[in-house]
Amino acid sequence: MTTLVVIAKEPVPGRVKTRLTPPFTPGEAALLAEAALADTLRTLLAVPATRRLLVLAGRPGSWLPVGYDVVPQAGGGLDERIAAAFAHCAGPALLVGMDTPQLTPALLAPATGPGAWPARRAWFGPAADGGFWALGLAEPRPELILGVPMSTPGTGAAQRRRLVEAGLNVRDLAPLRDMDTAADAAAIVKEAAPGGRFAAAYARLGSREGVTR
Repeated sequence: MTTLVVIAKEPVPGRVKTRLTPPFTPGEAALLAEAALADTLRTLLAVPATRRLLVLAGRPGSWLPVGYDVVPQAGGGLDERIAAAFAHCAGPALLVGMDTPQLTPALLAPATGPGAWPARRAWFGPAADGGFWALGLAEPRPELILGVPMSTPGTGAAQRRRLVEAGLNVRDLAPLRDMDTAADAAAIVKEAAPGGRFAAAYARLGSREGVTR
C-alpha cells in the first residue's frame, strides 16, 4: 500500500494562485484554490492507501477532511520542499499538488492498485505546462528531486530524466493541466466532477473565459 502525499499552501488571498489575478480578485483566487485543494483531498480519500499526508504551508482549515496527517512544509525552493515531503515517508509514496481538481481515483489507479510498486518503480504525472502533477517513488529518495529546476517549461523533462538516470523504472500517468491561469480554470472546470467544490465555486464566481491576465 501507498503513502499518498499532498503538498499545498493554505488558501489565503494574495498568497495563492496569484496568476489568476486578474481577472479574478485575490479573494476569488483563494476560493478557487481552496475548492481545488478540497476536491483533491476528497479524491485521495477514495484511493487505497496506508497513510495520507498533507504537507502544508500555513494552517489547516475547514477544507481539511478527517483522515490526514498534517506536517509543516519545509522552507526553501520547490525542489527542497518536495524533497522534504518525501523524507516524511517510508515505503512507496505518491505525491500530488493542489492544482488539479479534475483528479479522479481512476487517474491514480495505475500507481495505487495491486502490483503498482515493484522495486525501483517510479511514477510520473506530466503537466501540460511542462511541469509535473504527480511524482511517485517505490523507495523515497529526496536526493532525486533536489537541484531539479522548478517552475520552468523544462521542469518535467528534467525531473523525469533524473529518475531514469538513477536507474528507476519510470511509468507515466495521464497528463493533466494545472490550474494557474483563468484559461486553465476554464478548461479544468469542464473536466472536473460536476458535484465537486471546484466546479461549484467556478460557477458561482462566473466564467472569465476570454479575459487575459
